[in-house]
Amino acid sequence: MKECLFCRIIDKDVPSVEVFSNETVYAFEDIEPVAPIHVLIVPRIHIENASQLAREHNEILFELFNAAQKIADIRGISSSGYRLIFNVGKDALNSVPHLHMHIIGGRQLEWPPG
Repeated sequence: MKECLFCRIIDKDVPSVEVFSNETVYAFEDIEPVAPIHVLIVPRIHIENASQLAREHNEILFELFNAAQKIADIRGISSSGYRLIFNVGKDALNSVPHLHMHIIGGRQLEWPPG
């Protein structure tokens, strides 16, 4: 989908700072980080959001979480902890309609999120 920002990032039409990549997912630095580590992990195929997931997306879900674990290891936050977030819809402030997981860490996070 050429109008989707994350599809354009995956296709390298829009620049990003790559953190992790494989044949299923692409991870890059968030341009408005809320913590020292804030990475977005997106599937290479367009899925609008988590409410669109189906059984056929099992591999994609595994790869999203696998990438999060690898990024946490790479960034040194595996033992200190991190937050994984999926936002669905406008009330959750989901600004890009392409499934993406946030991995946030590198400092003590608040609860509830601010």
